[in-house]
Amino acid sequence: MCRLLLVENSAGIDPNPFLARFRQVCRDSLEYQGHGWGCAWLDDARRWQIYRSIDPVWDDPKADFPATSAFLAHARSAFRDEGIVIENNMPFSDGRSVFLFNGELQGVRVRSEGRIGAEKIYNFIRRFDKGDLATAVQKGVDIIAGRTRYIRAMNFLLATPQAVQVCSWFGEYPEYFQMRRTQDGTTGIICSDPLPGADLTWEKVPNRWLGTVPLVRNAGNC
Repeated sequence: MCRLLLVENSAGIDPNPFLARFRQVCRDSLEYQGHGWGCAWLDDARRWQIYRSIDPVWDDPKADFPATSAFLAHARSAFRDEGIVIENNMPFSDGRSVFLFNGELQGVRVRSEGRIGAEKIYNFIRRFDKGDLATAVQKGVDIIAGRTRYIRAMNFLLATPQAVQVCSWFGEYPEYFQMRRTQDGTTGIICSDPLPGADLTWEKVPNRWLGTVPLVRNAGNC
């Protein structure tokens, strides 16, 4: 299964030091995370820019990502080591939103388009978006949960320029699947594992939790 990272600060951040620590998390993971990776960040016009590579994240030397108010990264561990092509790397995007997923669902009975399961979940949730993405995520997750035989894990980040919708759900293996979050000054971080190399207090993201991280301030915080 995959690894996820969100770093956000409305005042702006240099994402490269956080990415370096995320690379170490992926390299040292309990499961292999080397089937490619990708990231997304907001530019000055608050549009998503995306980078993807088929190389393992720890082997990709790119480290010149620009300052941004929000940076998301995904390292892929392909199910059954199948479909290892860059088109299957996340983030997936429709231009307005970006989507990153970590998990495994067994016996899913929903119809949706997509090359792999994560893309199908993204497209399924988007069909309920009538202007309130948090409500769409809640509805989509409820239906998926009701039509799935077993959710081993369903962790995802679904971000627009305004906010990130976070889903934390796991049925087993919490030491691997349970995400962590922390605050480094005014910088909020959510990651599949605590990032190394900083004296921060990490909190476990609750199981079966849906939440919103605003990317436009004066709307509260995570």
